[in-house]
Amino acid sequence: MKPFFIILPILISLLLPKNKNAEQQIIKLIVTNTSNVTSKLFLTTKNTDTIYYLIKDIDADGVQDSVYVNPENATIVCKLSTKKFKEIASKPIEILNFPSGVVETKNGFEFFNDWMRAGYKNQFRYNKKTKQIQLIGMSRYEFGNAANDGSGESSVNLLTGDYIGNWNFYDDLANNEGGELVKIPTIKTKMYFKTINLEDFSEDVYFNYADRCSKLYYAKKQKMKTKVGN
Repeated sequence: MKPFFIILPILISLLLPKNKNAEQQIIKLIVTNTSNVTSKLFLTTKNTDTIYYLIKDIDADGVQDSVYVNPENATIVCKLSTKKFKEIASKPIEILNFPSGVVETKNGFEFFNDWMRAGYKNQFRYNKKTKQIQLIGMSRYEFGNAANDGSGESSVNLLTGDYIGNWNFYDDLANNEGGELVKIPTIKTKMYFKTINLEDFSEDVYFNYADRCSKLYYAKKQKMKTKVGN
């Protein structure tokens, strides 16, 4: 069935944060499937940032829930029907960039936060046993500097601890000292985290992941350069 557009003023007013100064303008509410309704609400504010509101049955009880980024306090907010739509919020994300927001995934939702030359994503899913919104995966990318030194991407599955990284570094001595971008062999290892629920999530979780990822990159890079030097 083709997507169609509807406006639900009452529902929208309940979902939006109470910010009289935001000057928010509703663009459209898209319903993509009538049997398993998933909606995305796109808003623009006076500072032209785009905020993504996701309406989806997160806790699999047949009732629509909502997830959005609250621009007032920079938190990820989830309202579940099984929790009587009480706000479940992350800790404040101090470095909230444009664009940033939440999008739908097969089993939950994903929070993304992009800079000009780097960014990261965090995947969340409802845990039926604990009845919590749990962080289950993270990924990040970097374009590196002008020579793309340090460019690449990585991901980690928090349920299995599987880490995969594909990175590059610029070697000034390669190509007869003309320099070239060198691909590091795919890094596959284990990287474990404690259970992290939405209420526990902050940008510190990402930066901890990025720091551990960076150490793997530099260790592999140094090993390759040492091998070439010998």
